[in-house]
Amino acid sequence: MIQDNKKDSKVQTVSILGCGWFGLALAKKLVGLNYKVKGSTTSQDKLAILQTEHIQPFLVNFTAESIVTDAAFFVADVLFICIPPKRNSAELLDYPNKINSILAAAKDISKQVVLISSTSVYADDNKTVNENSETVPDTDSGKVVLAAETLFKKLFPENCTIIRFAGLIGPDRNPGRFFAGKINIPNGLAPVNLIHQTDAVGLAIKLLEKQAFGRTYNACSPKHPAKMDFYVEATKATGLAVPEFIEEKKNWKIVESLNVPEFLGYEFKVGI
Repeated sequence: MIQDNKKDSKVQTVSILGCGWFGLALAKKLVGLNYKVKGSTTSQDKLAILQTEHIQPFLVNFTAESIVTDAAFFVADVLFICIPPKRNSAELLDYPNKINSILAAAKDISKQVVLISSTSVYADDNKTVNENSETVPDTDSGKVVLAAETLFKKLFPENCTIIRFAGLIGPDRNPGRFFAGKINIPNGLAPVNLIHQTDAVGLAIKLLEKQAFGRTYNACSPKHPAKMDFYVEATKATGLAVPEFIEEKKNWKIVESLNVPEFLGYEFKVGI
């Protein structure tokens, strides 16, 4: 169920749990737009970095059982949870419980909660998917991400906001390096599903401006070139050895969004 969101008061305070590659970029942009931003890190050393960027720093440590931090961190108009699952198999399985402990700490304190999720919740079933499509993940990471979404919907049934990012590219994630010099790379004709950091941040800010909470958003560029075309061009632009792909199309999907154009009206800035 989606509530009619009251827009009487502008979003002023934003807490970002997880100031990594996306979270820090979002925080810095929000500071530039005069939002009051709180940011978390698990590293004592990173507190000074956040402070330098005019982000109010908080040290947060959490496990599958509990979360340890100053409760003031969660006092915000909007809380973004930007904690991706770790690849380590043991920690990967703990991911839903970690998200659950964060959500429990935020409940009744943060006015709105936005969970950063992933389009890995959709299987590569050789079809186009959108927010109304069935979610049957075919990877371990997709399964734990979907489990976290399910917990979120259970705890916040009235105002559950989820942004499912496609593959993230941008600063320090140059796609030209992904396959440089490799050969016989499978699935060369499969379409790519990607989003640049500029658009990932821009879409999140548009959500705040529109206060279009309570929905799920697939955040993916509307352009889906073939894997071999995209990565060969990206590698050439980087000046690295051009990869060689097998010209085949197996196990693919195209991620589209119904909700981004309808409720956010966001226009993508970076072409894929």
